[in-house]
Amino acid sequence: MKTHPRPQDCAGLQSALGRARAVERELEDELESLPEDESARRAMAWLAEQNLTSWMVPSAFGGADTEGLASPETVSVQAVAALRSELSFASGMLDVMLVMQGLGSYPIALGGSEQLKAQILPKVANGSLLAAFGLTEPGAGSSLGEVSTRAAHGGDEWVLTGQKTFITNAGLADFYTVLARTSGTPGGRDGGDGLTMFFVPADSLGLDVKRFEVMAPHPIGEVHFSAVRIPDTYRLGPVNGGLAIALGTLARFRTTVAAAACGFARRALTESRSHLNSREQFGKPLSANQGLRFDLAEMETRLIAAELLTERAARRSDELGEVAARDVARAKLFATEAAAYIVDRAVQHHGGLGVKRGTPVERIYREIRALRIYEGTSEVQKLILAKALLQHGPDQI
Repeated sequence: MKTHPRPQDCAGLQSALGRARAVERELEDELESLPEDESARRAMAWLAEQNLTSWMVPSAFGGADTEGLASPETVSVQAVAALRSELSFASGMLDVMLVMQGLGSYPIALGGSEQLKAQILPKVANGSLLAAFGLTEPGAGSSLGEVSTRAAHGGDEWVLTGQKTFITNAGLADFYTVLARTSGTPGGRDGGDGLTMFFVPADSLGLDVKRFEVMAPHPIGEVHFSAVRIPDTYRLGPVNGGLAIALGTLARFRTTVAAAACGFARRALTESRSHLNSREQFGKPLSANQGLRFDLAEMETRLIAAELLTERAARRSDELGEVAARDVARAKLFATEAAAYIVDRAVQHHGGLGVKRGTPVERIYREIRALRIYEGTSEVQKLILAKALLQHGPDQI
C-alpha cells in the first residue's frame, strides 16, 4: 500500500506555518486600521516577505516544494488549508490576499501555455504579480451555466464583452483569469459546455473596474469588459473547455475555505475563554457561570469536529483528487456553519464589547459571514451531499 507524507513531516511547510503563526498584534491592528487598498497591499507585501505566496503555485511552475504532499503540477490542499487556518486566526486580510494568489493563477497552471506559465506563475509565487479570479456575474453565481460574458473569436485574437462582479482584488490585480462564453446560450441545455477560460491583463484596453464595499473590508468590485482584445495565446485550455478548469480550480481550493473558517472560529473561542476568565460579575469571573461553561464546551466540540472534517477533506483531496468531492462538501458545509455559531456565541459572551468596532470578535463576526456564501453556498454543499447519499448510500469513515 502506498504511503503518503503528512504535513507534520514536511519541513518546508512547518517552517512556513511557523512564520504564519508569528503574526504580531501590531500587524493585525495595522491591517484593520489602514484604508482598504493600503491594507491589501501591506498584507501582500508581508506574505511575500515571508515567502508564503509560493505555496499558492505548483512547484513545477515556481512554487514551494510540497515534499510529496501533492504532485509537482498542483498545489497541496493540505498545505494551503494549514496556512489559511493560521492566517485567518490573525487577520482576514492576510487570509484573502494569500488565497487569491492561488484562485486567480491556478487556471493558468491547468490550461496555460508553457510560455504563459513560465512568464506569470513564478511572479505570482514571489508576490510580484497580484491575481484575480473572474467567475461571478450579476446573473451567474452558483450556476456557472448562466455566464453571459462573451468572447468572440476573430483571427488570432478574442474580443471579450460583459461584466463580472464580486471580484476580489478588482482594481488591484495585475491580471484576471476570466470565464467567458464562446458558444451556446446562458442557462440553456448546453450553457456549461460553451465556456472558455482566458488570461486577461489588468491594463487591457476596454477593461474597467467599479469598486463597492462589503461588510468585511477587502478589495472587491465589478470588472467590465468593453470589447477587450486578447491574443489566442491567452486562452487557457481548449475552446469550450473552461468550465472544467473553473470547477477544477474551485475543487482545489474549496476545502481551504473550511480551514479559514476553523482559524476564525479558534480565534473567537480563544477570545471568549480569555474574556470569561478575566471579566468579573457579581464578585466572580464569568467563567464560573455554568451556562457559559456549557457554551464553551459546545463551541470547542464543534470546532474540533470542523477541524477533523477539514483535515480529512484536505488529505483525501491531495491523495484522491475528485474522488474526495463528498469530503470537501461536508467540510465546507460543517466548518463554515460551525464557525458562524462559535463566533456568534463569542460576540454574545463579550456583551457590549462584542459589537464595539475594532475588537477582535467584532471583526471576526464580519469576516465569517461570507464564508457560507462564496465558493459554493451551504445550500449547494447540501445538494452535493444529498445527491451522493441517494445514489451511493451513506459514506464510510
